[in-house]
Amino acid sequence: MNTLSYILIQCGVILLTAPLVNGLIRKVKAWSQKRRGAPVWQMYADLYKLIRKGTVVSDVSSWVFKATPYLVFATALSAALLVPISIRIQPALLPGDFIMLVSILALGRFFLMTAALDTASTFGGMGSSREALISSLIEPSIMVSLITLALLSHTTSLSAMMGSMQLLRLPLIHPAFLAVFLAWMIILLAETARLPIDDPATHLELTMVHEAMLLEYSGRHLALMEYGAALKQLVLITLIVNLFFPHDQWIPMAGIAGIGLSITIYVFKVILFALLIGWIEVNTVKLKLFSIPNLAALAFILSFLGILQYLIVGGA
Repeated sequence: MNTLSYILIQCGVILLTAPLVNGLIRKVKAWSQKRRGAPVWQMYADLYKLIRKGTVVSDVSSWVFKATPYLVFATALSAALLVPISIRIQPALLPGDFIMLVSILALGRFFLMTAALDTASTFGGMGSSREALISSLIEPSIMVSLITLALLSHTTSLSAMMGSMQLLRLPLIHPAFLAVFLAWMIILLAETARLPIDDPATHLELTMVHEAMLLEYSGRHLALMEYGAALKQLVLITLIVNLFFPHDQWIPMAGIAGIGLSITIYVFKVILFALLIGWIEVNTVKLKLFSIPNLAALAFILSFLGILQYLIVGGA
């Protein structure tokens, strides 16, 4: 497939699916509280409403505050291009591997934390300092887990990793992949600011992490920040569902029919994973700030077990 077609399909599916994930998670939490809750497409309406509104910018802020929403959205969308939703639509030429993916996401986080400090807000500084702490604890687990997968699949390209997972058909049967999968579940909750690391629905400023950095934003700037966070969440979910639960090897059709069925199965997997995240949030509570390093250490240990398995047994 040529690169332009890949970009159009990839961006279209990612942009349309990302808000749905948050809607499903909120719906599960509402059901657990015996409430009807907002419809699953509520975030689409919220983004549309925010984009039409103007923005309020602090007098003491610099260009960083105004540029950060666009940078956060652009980095999340760029990261999405490196994680194919289906092996059937691999681009002919799109360089990049998991090192570039982590670097792009880290760039967006850096500007997010800088913008929170730019307005001299007390809560913004508190949120950015906590975000820096959590990211510094969880990023080693991200790198080690991806290095483990690179060793097992003999490549650093994410699309090539997904192709090698299809050859295994059921990767989670292998102990190394199971350990990395459990590590990625912790990484996902930490990177997307979800329970038990953070509570995205909290209204208590003293317990906020991610939301504290967004308190000064409004209008289309807030819409871009919220949309960027949803895109990043979907990128990480795509990594998990396509690496550990590959599906393209089971599709017999080729051509447009095969691509359509593959994308449909991908969206179905994302919906199931969103329901799983909602179930996890319902059955967990927010950890104390000083308990988060223990969870990050568990993610690192699980990631490192994969490398040990590769060195001792010799890979998959």
